[in-house]
Amino acid sequence: MKNYIEQVNANVRIQEGSLVIEQLLVECFIHPGISTKELARKVLLPVPVATAVKKELIKAGALMQDRGVRCTCKGISYIENELGYGGLDKALYQRLMTNETDWKIELADILSLLTRLFQLRPQVNVQIDQSKCTPETSLHRAILCLREHALIGKKILCVGDDDLVSVSLGLLLNRLFPNKRSKKTMITVIDNDDRFLQYIRVIKEREGLFIYDLHIDLRQSLPEYFLGQYDCFFTDPPYTLQGMSLFLSRGISAMKNEKGLPIFLSFAHKSPDFMLALQRELIQMNLSLKEIILHFNEYEGAQMIGNKGQMIVLQTTELTKPNITDRFEDVLYTGEVKQTIRTYQCKSCNRSILVGIQGDYPTIEVLKNQGCPDCNQNKFCLIKKQKL
Repeated sequence: MKNYIEQVNANVRIQEGSLVIEQLLVECFIHPGISTKELARKVLLPVPVATAVKKELIKAGALMQDRGVRCTCKGISYIENELGYGGLDKALYQRLMTNETDWKIELADILSLLTRLFQLRPQVNVQIDQSKCTPETSLHRAILCLREHALIGKKILCVGDDDLVSVSLGLLLNRLFPNKRSKKTMITVIDNDDRFLQYIRVIKEREGLFIYDLHIDLRQSLPEYFLGQYDCFFTDPPYTLQGMSLFLSRGISAMKNEKGLPIFLSFAHKSPDFMLALQRELIQMNLSLKEIILHFNEYEGAQMIGNKGQMIVLQTTELTKPNITDRFEDVLYTGEVKQTIRTYQCKSCNRSILVGIQGDYPTIEVLKNQGCPDCNQNKFCLIKKQKL
């Protein structure tokens, strides 16, 4: 079957990437007869650009202008079979895409099931910075994935999943496709904690979910076959700069080499200095910041972070690349950072600098914010670590 999105992208080459062409096509499928102006508003494109994309899709045979913009029979077939929208409950889809708070009522039965499942999940291991998010938070992440057009027909990766986001994604898909499984969607979990992997296996068998799981130690490089496969990923990493950078790097390595793909990063609310260092890491990975949603995540018994966390929605660009590709040798978890003194070497001038409670700088965030005392650059590599 003709790939309308690739064909139009080759002719138009819009800066936003091919994903927005897919979104425009799906909007015409969901809202037949939509006006060009409304179409542009929904996909966040200037009206002239949306008009140019629409004309190319009409020329390709996927759309037609008939009392507004609507899909042709070939366009509908493409969206249902190739993009994975066949069997979709359109009414439910529209309600979930537009209502900010009503989803809790709409999906009350899923929330009830998740509540029971969350009560039986393994105990968190605080030594590796695990914490229990609420069932509402887990499902809210799945709703966000849907609203970012990153769920239906996509390959989704969970980089660590003690929050059972994979389960929430699977349950939401089953509701959206009541009479037919969404075979185009693939959900994968990678984690180093076999307890959670085993529990996810039990749930997927019981509830009929399509979830793949792999035991992977993120300190090691990802397997070659795993690279460049995914359309988006979720991660709730250790709340250290090193942990955030590692988990993001592994997720980026697994993503397709396309711009405009979403990344869902859950992270604690931190000080301005820490957030500056975090943003510097994001810039070095050439990621675009789309949105920060404060207090999006809620956690049970996580007083250290005030039981709340932010959702940072990122997007890939043409230049996106991971900061870490090889084996990771640095400290990773909060407890490790507090109990070690590390020697970092400036990548520009080779100056050695001690970092830790008894070092020249208390944290790597402070060092990166201030820069090397000799050359003012802010890229360092770990050369030695010692427990206090």
